[in-house]
Amino acid sequence: MNSVISIKNEVYQGAINKLSLFDLETPADWNGKLIVFIHGYMGFKDWGCWNLVQSYFVENNYGFLKYNVSHNGGTLDNPIDFEDLNSFAKNSYSKEVLDFEAILEMIQKKFEITPEIHLIGHSRGGGIALLQSENKHISKICSWAGISSVGSRFPKGELLEQWKTEEIRYHQNRRTKQAMPHLFDQYLDYTSNKDRLDIESYCKSNKKETLVIHGDNDASIKVIEGESLANWLNVDLTIIKGTQHTFDASQPWTKTSMPDALKEACELTLKFLNT
Repeated sequence: MNSVISIKNEVYQGAINKLSLFDLETPADWNGKLIVFIHGYMGFKDWGCWNLVQSYFVENNYGFLKYNVSHNGGTLDNPIDFEDLNSFAKNSYSKEVLDFEAILEMIQKKFEITPEIHLIGHSRGGGIALLQSENKHISKICSWAGISSVGSRFPKGELLEQWKTEEIRYHQNRRTKQAMPHLFDQYLDYTSNKDRLDIESYCKSNKKETLVIHGDNDASIKVIEGESLANWLNVDLTIIKGTQHTFDASQPWTKTSMPDALKEACELTLKFLNT
C-alpha cells in the first residue's frame, strides 16, 4: 500500500480543462479504502465542517479526498467563497459529472494500486454521486441530504421564459449576500443531457450498496426527496431527527468538534461503509 499522503490544495484539471483544487489524506494504518466527498450547490471543499468530516474518517482508517468542482466560483488563490462569478454562471450538472470523472482519473494515476472507492455526496453532490451507480470503479454510495431530481431545480413557466429572454438569472447567496449568476446555457445543457442526469433512472437500475441520510427539518432539500431516493433504490431512508440541510453545521465553523447531527451522519456512514 502507498505511504501516508497529506495533500492540501493540489491542482486537478476539471471540466473543459478548468483548473481547480482537491485535498487528499491517508492515515498510517490505512485500510485501502478511499472516500471521495462531493460538495453541494454554492459549496466548496473547505465549507463549514467538511475538514472535520475528513479528519473523522481518516482517524477511522479511511483515505479521504474532497475537491472543489471546477466551476463553483472559487479560484486557485481563493478556493473559499466565490471570486469567479463568471465561471459560476457557466457551471452545469454535466460539468460536475465531468469533474468527478477527472478526479477519478487523477486517483488512478496517483495510486500504484487503485483503492476501493466510496462516495459521499452532500445536497447537489449527492445527486452527482448517485449518477455514478453504473461506474465500475465505485463500491458504495452515500447520499447526505441529496437531491432526487436535476430538472426540478430549474424554474418553470413564466420564470423559465424570462430566463430564456434575459439569458441570465440571479440567486442570492444568503450568507455572502452575492447575486449568484446563472446563464440560460445551464438549462440548455440539462435538456441536452437529460438521460445522463436522470437520477431516478440511475437509482432504479442501481446495484451498488447505497445509504440515504436526510434531516427531517431540511428546508432546502425536503425530506420527501430523500424518501423518493430510498424508494427508487429499494432501501430504508435514514432520518436524523431535529436537524436541517447541513446537519447543523454552518460556514464559518470555528469549533473544534462537529455538531451532534453531523457526527451522527458520520457515524451512520462509517457503520455502513464498514459492513
